[in-house]
Amino acid sequence: MVEIARSIAFDLATSQQRTRAMSGKTDLARQTPIHQETAWEELREARLLASSKKFPGLIVAVLPMLVGTGAAAATSSKIETAGQAVAISLPLVAGGISLLHDDDWDGVAELSASTVLTVGTSYLLTKLVHERRPDHSDFHSFPSNTAALAYAPADYLWARYGWEYGVPAYLAASFVGFSRVDAKRHHWYDVAASSAIAFGVNYAIVTRYHANNRYSLYASADPTFTGVHFAMNW
Repeated sequence: MVEIARSIAFDLATSQQRTRAMSGKTDLARQTPIHQETAWEELREARLLASSKKFPGLIVAVLPMLVGTGAAAATSSKIETAGQAVAISLPLVAGGISLLHDDDWDGVAELSASTVLTVGTSYLLTKLVHERRPDHSDFHSFPSNTAALAYAPADYLWARYGWEYGVPAYLAASFVGFSRVDAKRHHWYDVAASSAIAFGVNYAIVTRYHANNRYSLYASADPTFTGVHFAMNW
């Protein structure tokens, strides 16, 4: 790293430029504006070269900081993208789980209603509450629509099928919320508000799943009768 820093400093100015710049400083008043600008530039380059030789550790320390800042920004962008992908996938996964439960179309209908109402409520609030985002991009921070899209199916799975499905879904939704805060798109309480909206909507409309008992078939035997029974519930 020291050699790289010295090489950068050497490319900025040679010893000949430093000498010419120092001598030109006294004659700047008599030069044309173009010549003055060139002379001042050479003087700045010469001073930078001198500083790099005097404080080589400064450049060595600054370069890793710049690289680290860029790497952190790239990581944050990847987390945000992953969070958006998870938010979009959660309703689809929840719908698939419902269909695997004996084609639970009633559940799919409740999931659809829950998601639409949760995201719709969140979207309406973003238009009514003019809160500035942490990144100062606009005033639609409260609440988080992306988090609402994630928490709606998570709450649905818990309410419909129990904690065995709800806990993994909540962990995924929490990652979405973290990604929004980490990307400075929302405050933590924006995400918390979306979670609360999803809970309230699902509590109001989602029912507990019960296996389909419309048809039943069983056999019985006693001293007077042996047979098979078929029943249908209307």
